[in-house]
Amino acid sequence: MTYDPSNVFAKIIRGEIPAKKIYEDRDILAFYDISKAAPIHALVIPKGEFKNFLDFTTNASLEKISNFFKKVSEIAIMLKADESGFRLISNIGSDAHQTVPHFHVHILAGKKMGPLISSDNQLR
Repeated sequence: MTYDPSNVFAKIIRGEIPAKKIYEDRDILAFYDISKAAPIHALVIPKGEFKNFLDFTTNASLEKISNFFKKVSEIAIMLKADESGFRLISNIGSDAHQTVPHFHVHILAGKKMGPLISSDNQLR
């Protein structure tokens, strides 16, 4: 599967679709999710053509990978997500319900979220 430059995050990076930005530099963009699942719900994306986590960690430089995850941490702190805890999620592929084919992480915080897997091993 090749990268689709018409995906919604690519359009946000290019400024074709508006987003409520939290942070931006030449390599990274962070913005609020319009379909928030928690009081704090931010998306952090690299400004490169990466389909998912595996594509990013396989094809980006070590400097870009390191910088990306350092910024994710800084953004979580900036949002005060670290005060009571937060969840960091990246969905990879259709079984994991990745809806946008551009690598991104979700920062979710501001409420108790419960366990990710229930006692009967069903994903919540």
